[in-house]
Amino acid sequence: MTSEQPNSLPLSGIRVVEFAHMVMGPTCGLVLADLGAEVIKVEPVAGDNTRRLLGSGAGFFPLFNRNKKSIALDLRHPQGLEVALRLVATADVVSENFKPGTMKKLGLDHASLARLNERLVYVSHKGFLPGPYEHRTALDEVVQMMGGMAYMTGRPGDPLRAGASVNDIMGGMFGAIGAMAALMQRGRTGRGQEVKAALFENNVFLVAQHMMQFAVTGQPAAPMPGRISAWAVYDVFTVREGEQIFLAAVSDTQWKAFCEAFGFGDLQADPRLATNNDRVQAREWMMPVLRSRLAGHSAAELSAVFERNGLPFAPITRPEDLFDDPHLRATGGLADLTLPDGRQTAAPLLPITLGGERPGVRSQPPALGEHGAQLLAELGYSRTEIAAMVSANVTVAS
Repeated sequence: MTSEQPNSLPLSGIRVVEFAHMVMGPTCGLVLADLGAEVIKVEPVAGDNTRRLLGSGAGFFPLFNRNKKSIALDLRHPQGLEVALRLVATADVVSENFKPGTMKKLGLDHASLARLNERLVYVSHKGFLPGPYEHRTALDEVVQMMGGMAYMTGRPGDPLRAGASVNDIMGGMFGAIGAMAALMQRGRTGRGQEVKAALFENNVFLVAQHMMQFAVTGQPAAPMPGRISAWAVYDVFTVREGEQIFLAAVSDTQWKAFCEAFGFGDLQADPRLATNNDRVQAREWMMPVLRSRLAGHSAAELSAVFERNGLPFAPITRPEDLFDDPHLRATGGLADLTLPDGRQTAAPLLPITLGGERPGVRSQPPALGEHGAQLLAELGYSRTEIAAMVSANVTVAS
């Protein structure tokens, strides 16, 4: 979906000023922007460092900054700070993800801004919520290690971070949820408030299911690769020509359908395999039998049989393969996106529909300071004043 009008979206009319970089804060802004808010990204005059990342960070800026405007300001310069304060005075939401104390030094912390605008919703994205750890510098990988995620993801004795920035992204999502909740409350009370989201607490929420498993059973959760599965058939199989596919049969009904689909009448009749729990106990000898019997099939053949019988299955897919995923293509889950160097690609949209439509890309990731002159003029600065600020390197005119 790329053609919706901004005023048709639920957050139309909401202005967000974003002091954020990397992933967590920009994810919050992305969610609010995709839902219709006007999100103004305040960047340093050298640009958000995320614009220049290599390797695993090369896609951060174009992914998390669509549907936003950019203004570049030197917040250490009195005039740059003045512009920021004028901009904030027009905002419904301020979002930031800098180290604790940074915004206070600039006079852009919640307490300072709330005195200027009691209706302001202020969202802080941090490593930790207030407490003994709040002074620490956190990264997604740091909190995965200290929060049980890496332990659960890796093999026993080999902690491994998850294969995506799960805490940064989900932490930003919780920041957006908090912002929307605070805006709803403001509608009743007329007052804004501070919202805080944090990487560590987000990670703890993600592993809470394993904490509760221990609380209920008294048994520590084993790392996922070494766990005792709750389901008998729930694994990756290597099949013809070395292809891999995930196959599952997680109920007695599915086991029956699985055996009938492949003609495994002997296994279906085996009393040692009568129930799911029986099959879990029999995995040590049962799984080698299944692996041997399925090894001669191709992944495509197995996919067809499982899909025809309503059984869970999944090809083992690489991220780059998703650009050509027929479901994403057919359902509008990917939208055209222009990279900073001008090349065309596609990007995943928010995983929701509103009225049957996916909120789409209304504007491309902005060039540095692309909207600066326009925004400065709206704030009352003259062309002469804007030119002087550009000459003094207080701002950038794209």
